[in-house]
Amino acid sequence: MSDALRIEAILRSDPVRWHLLGVVAELALPDCWIGAGFVRNAVWDSLHGRAPGPLLGDIDVIWFDPDHSDAERDRNIEETLRAAAPSVDWSVKNQARMHLRNGDAPYLSATDAMRYWPETATAVAARRHNSDQCEVASPLGLDDLFDLILRPTGRFVVEKRNIYDERIQSKDWIGKWSLLKNATP
Repeated sequence: MSDALRIEAILRSDPVRWHLLGVVAELALPDCWIGAGFVRNAVWDSLHGRAPGPLLGDIDVIWFDPDHSDAERDRNIEETLRAAAPSVDWSVKNQARMHLRNGDAPYLSATDAMRYWPETATAVAARRHNSDQCEVASPLGLDDLFDLILRPTGRFVVEKRNIYDERIQSKDWIGKWSLLKNATP
């Protein structure tokens, strides 16, 4: 079974995550995904032999539409999602404008934007389509995610290293998932 199919199986086995993927799919936003911890944490729980765990932190919904890149549009989408699933802390970001905040070249798509996220294992997202199908995006591959390796991406190796190190410490991933290995000293 491919790693993408493994992720789909993990998400399908979690009724909360599978439902939320459906809620976001109903919005029919262009190039839209739920990413980061939503997928990563589910995989790490599975690899640690745990039942699907609770949703930790916010749920990152990313999408890409250069014609609707104002922050107000994202806030309106968050309100719609809160009405559909009020117990969830939604975070919606149109990746067409996020390069400005991050000091990167303009992103070409939501998946392209994920290449600039801090950790390789975080640069993964999923979406439902055709009501019961699941697609996985992983522009940096899935090896580190499934090998339980924490590794910085591109600019986070040196230029933005302090952000990567702060995330590792503040999120205490190794404390929560003891089999994780930090690939950097």
